[in-house]
Amino acid sequence: MELKDKIKELRKSKRMTQAELAKKLGIAVTSVSSWERGANKPLMDKIEIMSILFDVPISYFFNDLPTNITPLTNVSKIPILGEIACGEPILAEENIEGYMDEVAELLPTGTLFYLHCKGDSMEPTIRNGSYVLVRQQPEVEDGEIAAVLVNGNTEATLKRVKHQGNIIMLMPDNPAYSPYIITEDNPARIIGRALEVKFKL
Repeated sequence: MELKDKIKELRKSKRMTQAELAKKLGIAVTSVSSWERGANKPLMDKIEIMSILFDVPISYFFNDLPTNITPLTNVSKIPILGEIACGEPILAEENIEGYMDEVAELLPTGTLFYLHCKGDSMEPTIRNGSYVLVRQQPEVEDGEIAAVLVNGNTEATLKRVKHQGNIIMLMPDNPAYSPYIITEDNPARIIGRALEVKFKL
């Protein structure tokens, strides 16, 4: 049986749609479709995750498994935050739009989540469409990039934090944008520190 047929058979055995498998793998549904057509093949990290999802050994996907490949042993699902529900905890189910799988041994400590960056206010540091890994914490050092709740705690934004006396300013890296000044009438709340950014070329 070819690899494309094995993936399709395993997916159907779990009564899973292509879209559902793609979501669990953190990829586009078109990627799963191309695998099952035989147009493309999954990378090793996706095969490792599928072996866990479908409870089969990695060798199942290969006729001859290369001897120089070390399989991943522990995969963590990191939530991706979407719209923030007012009054709900940050990582409440209502706020999570999906998950991204990461190798647990390579992750920083703490409670982690991803934010899907929309807009160009932090370019060139953070591109529009990037996924930013954030560690949940209530404070950050001056000059660090933080995930901050604004607009009545319903919107998460990424900005560089700058303290000036008793004033806290949220600074964009893109000079075309103005700073966001935190006041009693314009409150904000830091929810975490940005640690890593990933984007597609």
